[in-house]
Amino acid sequence: MNAFIHDDFLLENKMARILFHDTAKSLPVIDYHNHLDPFQLANDHQFENLAQLWVIPDQYKHRAMRMSGVPESEITGKAPDVLKYGHWAGTLPKTLGNPLFHWSAMELKKVFGIGELLHPDNADRIYQHCNEIIRAEKLSAIRLLKVWGVEGLCTSDDLLGDLTPHMAATAQQDICVWPSLRGDSMVEVNRSSFPEWLGRLSQTVDQKIQNLDEYCSAIRVRLDGFQEAGCRFADHAVNAGFQFRLPDRALAEHLFQQRLQGASLNTSELYQLQSLLLTFLGGEYAARNWTLQLHIGAQRDTSSRLRKLAGRSGGYAAIGNTTDIVSLVGFLDALESTTGLPRVILYNLNPTDNEALASLTGSFTEDGMPGKVQFGPAWWYNDHLEGIRRQLLTLANYGLLYHAVGMTTDSRSILSFSRHEYYRRVLCNLVGEWAEKGQVPADEALLQELIRAVCYGNIKNWITEKSTVDVSK
Repeated sequence: MNAFIHDDFLLENKMARILFHDTAKSLPVIDYHNHLDPFQLANDHQFENLAQLWVIPDQYKHRAMRMSGVPESEITGKAPDVLKYGHWAGTLPKTLGNPLFHWSAMELKKVFGIGELLHPDNADRIYQHCNEIIRAEKLSAIRLLKVWGVEGLCTSDDLLGDLTPHMAATAQQDICVWPSLRGDSMVEVNRSSFPEWLGRLSQTVDQKIQNLDEYCSAIRVRLDGFQEAGCRFADHAVNAGFQFRLPDRALAEHLFQQRLQGASLNTSELYQLQSLLLTFLGGEYAARNWTLQLHIGAQRDTSSRLRKLAGRSGGYAAIGNTTDIVSLVGFLDALESTTGLPRVILYNLNPTDNEALASLTGSFTEDGMPGKVQFGPAWWYNDHLEGIRRQLLTLANYGLLYHAVGMTTDSRSILSFSRHEYYRRVLCNLVGEWAEKGQVPADEALLQELIRAVCYGNIKNWITEKSTVDVSK
C-alpha cells in the first residue's frame, strides 16, 4: 500500500508538481496571524510529550473530540496527557473528509517520519516513538518552527500584553517573532471586565483616564510600544450582528461617561461607541503603516455550558449571519474619508460572503499600493481543501490573485504550520489545473512568479515595509 502522505500529495497534474517542488516547497513561511505563546518562543520551550505538543493546545482537535462524545474533563480538564492523546487517537479515524485528517497525517509524516495512519491499535507505539524523538532530537518550539521553514511570525497580543518575549525571541533565535495587536479589549466596552482592564491600562501608561480623549491618548502610548516591538498588524473581530453607526464626538463622550459610571450600554449605544473607537483605531493603524485584519461573522456565543468549562475561546463558536456589507463599506469609507484607511485583510467565516468581500477589494484602492484591501485566506471553518480552493477561485474571479498575501495558521499549535504547505499544494494544483486545461499559458516562469508572490513575496514586502511614523521622537 502506498503511503497516504507522499511527495505529490494533492498535486494531480504535471504543472502542479513542477510549481510546488521547484518553487513553493522551498519558500520561507511568514505567518502573520496565529495564537502561539510568545514566552514559549522566547524560552525555546521543550515539550515533554506528544500530547503537550500536538493535542492539548489545539482547539480544532478539541472540537472533533467533543463531537465524538469525549467528556470535556478529558479534553480540556485535568485528565492525564496520555489519556487526552488516546482520545485523539480514537477520534482521528473518524475525521475522514475533515481537514484534520489531512493535517494530522502531514504533521506526523513531516515531523516524525510516520507514514502509517494513527488509530487506537497503534496509538501507544506511535506515542512512545514520538516521545523518544521529542527527547532525543530536542524538538523545541523554535526547532519545530524551522522544520516548517518559518522565517517570521506574528502572535496575537492584547494591548496590555508583555512585549519583551517577542523582542527576546527575535534577538536570540533565527526566527523573527513580532507582536500583533488583538484589539477587541479596546472596543468591547460593555464587557464586565472592561473597568478592571481600563484601570490596568491607566496604571500601565501612568495616565488618568477620565474621558474619551484621555482613553485615546493612553491607547496611543501602548500602540507606540507595539510599534517599537515590531508590530505591523492589528486584528479585530467583527462578530455576527455588528452594525457601523458613527456618532458625533459629543454623543460618543456621553456614552463613554455612562460606561465609566458603571452603566451598561444598550445594543444601539454600544455599536455607536464601538464605531467611533474602530474609526479612531483604524486611523492610528494607517498612520503607523499597520495592516488591519477584520475577522467577520463568527457566532461566538453558543453553548453556555462549554463557555463555563472551556473558556471564552474554547473552540465551540459557529458560523454567524452573512456580513452586513453596508456597515462594512461604511466603516472602510469613513476611514478613507477621515482618519486614513490602512491596509485591510477581510476574513469571512460565512462562505456566502466570498463573492461580496472579494469584489470589495477593488472598491478601496491607493495609488502605488497593490492589493491594499485583501480578501483574506480561507479562515477557520473554511480552512479545508474545498474552502481554500473556493477562496482562491473567488479571488481570481473578482479580484487579483497575484496580490494575495498567502496563508495563516490562526492556531495555538506549532504543528499547525502544516497548513502553509497544505495551502501551497492546493494553490499549485489549482494553477497547474488551469495550465493543463489551457485556461492559462503553460509558461513555467510566468506561473512560478505568481506562486512566489502569493506564497511569500507579497507578505514579505508588507512585513518589512517601514512605518510612516517615528515613535522614538
